Amino acid sequence: MKGLVNWLENSFAPKMSKISNNVWVVTLKDSIMQTLPFILLGSVFCLLAILNNYFPSLPSFWTPFGWTLGKISLFVAFLIPFNLMEKKRLRKQRLIAGMTGIVLYLMVITPQMVLSGTPGFDHDALGAGGMFIAIFCGMFTGIIMSVFGKFSFFKENSVIPDFVRAWFDSMLPIGIVIIVGWIVVLIMNVDIYNLIQSIFKPLAGFMETPYGFVVILFADCFLYSMGISGWVLTPVTKPVLLAAITANVGLVAAGTATASSLNVVTSEVIYSAYIWVGGVGCTLPLVIMMILSKSKYLNALGKACIVPGVFNINEPVVFGAVAWNPIMMFPMWLQGIILPIIVWVFTKIIAIAPIPTMVFDMWYCPFPISTWILTKGVTGLLLLAIVVAVSTIIWYPFYKTYEKQKINEEAVSIQKEQA
Repeated sequence: MKGLVNWLENSFAPKMSKISNNVWVVTLKDSIMQTLPFILLGSVFCLLAILNNYFPSLPSFWTPFGWTLGKISLFVAFLIPFNLMEKKRLRKQRLIAGMTGIVLYLMVITPQMVLSGTPGFDHDALGAGGMFIAIFCGMFTGIIMSVFGKFSFFKENSVIPDFVRAWFDSMLPIGIVIIVGWIVVLIMNVDIYNLIQSIFKPLAGFMETPYGFVVILFADCFLYSMGISGWVLTPVTKPVLLAAITANVGLVAAGTATASSLNVVTSEVIYSAYIWVGGVGCTLPLVIMMILSKSKYLNALGKACIVPGVFNINEPVVFGAVAWNPIMMFPMWLQGIILPIIVWVFTKIIAIAPIPTMVFDMWYCPFPISTWILTKGVTGLLLLAIVVAVSTIIWYPFYKTYEKQKINEEAVSIQKEQA
C-alpha cells in the first residue's frame, strides 16, 4: 500500500494535475459549467411541470424548459471558442469566435422551423443530446480562430482605426470556418451530426451499463482521494449524463418508461437520489462519526463539516481527513465500487426503487429531500437508507483505525507539552 501511495503521489497525481490544467481541458470544463444556471433553471421548470398534470389550465412549463435546458448545446457552441480566446489572451477575438461557433453548429445540425405556429426553431441537438456536436464545433472554431488570432492584413503602423482592422482581420478565420462547414455539410452532404453521435454512442452505451456505472463513480472517488476534483471528467461525463436524463423525460412523455428502458446513470441518481450523500464518496456518514469522536481533531473537523456536508459540499472533510491519507483513501475507492452496484441491482434487476425521470440538477439539495422529490415514494427512501447503511459499514473500520491513530498522536503531543 505504501508503494502504491508513493506512485500515486509522485507519478500519477502530477500527470493528472497537468492534464486538468491544460488550456483545452479547462476551456471545455469552464464552458460546460458556465451553462449551469440554465441547467438549474431548466430543472426548476421540469419540477414545476408536475403541476401541469394536476392543473391542465396552467401554461405548460415544458415551454420554458425547452428555452433553457433545451438549448444548452447552443450555448456550449458559443462558450468554447469564446473561453479559448480568453485563455489564449486573444480577447479581441472572443465574441467573434463565439458567434462563429454558433454559426458552424447550426450549419451542422440544420435545425427545423416549428410548424405548429409556435415561434422558434427546434432540433434534438439543441438540447443535451447535441452536447458532443457542440463541443466538436466549438473546438474546431477555436482552433481556426487561434491559428489566425494574431494575423492581420495591415501593418503595425497602419492609420486605419483598430476596430476597422479587427473587422477585416476577423473575416479570414470566420470565412474559413463557414466555408468548411458549407462545403462539408451542405455541398458534400456529410452528416457530421450523426457521424459524431455514432463515435460517442459507444461511450454513452458503456456508461449506461453496470460496469460503466462503477468505472465512472470509482474514477470520481479515485481522483478525489488524491485531491483532484472529479470536475476534470466533466467534458466527458456531463454530456452523457444530461442526455440520459433528457431521454428519461422523453420516455415518460411518450408513455414508454419502464425499469428496463430508463437510464440509471444520470446526475439525478448519483447526486440527488441515492448515492453521493454528503458529496462524492458518500462522506456524510463519515462526518457524523467524526462528530462523535474522542479525538479533538476529528471532533472539531466533523463539527466544521456537518453543515456543508448536509448540502453535499465535502471539500473540508475530504481535504481534512481523506486526501492522501492511505487509511481513508481505500474506503473511498470502495464507495465508488460497491454503492453503484447496489443502486443498479435495486433499480434494474430487483426493481424495488424508481429511477428518476425528471431533470433535477440541484446537487446541493439535502438528502433525503431530493430523494423524495425525485422518487415520490417510500421505496426510494428505502434504497437511500440501504446505501447509507452500507456506506457507513465501509467507512467504519477504516475510520476507527484512523481515529485510534489520531488519539495516540494527540496523547503523545500532550505528554511532550507537559514534559
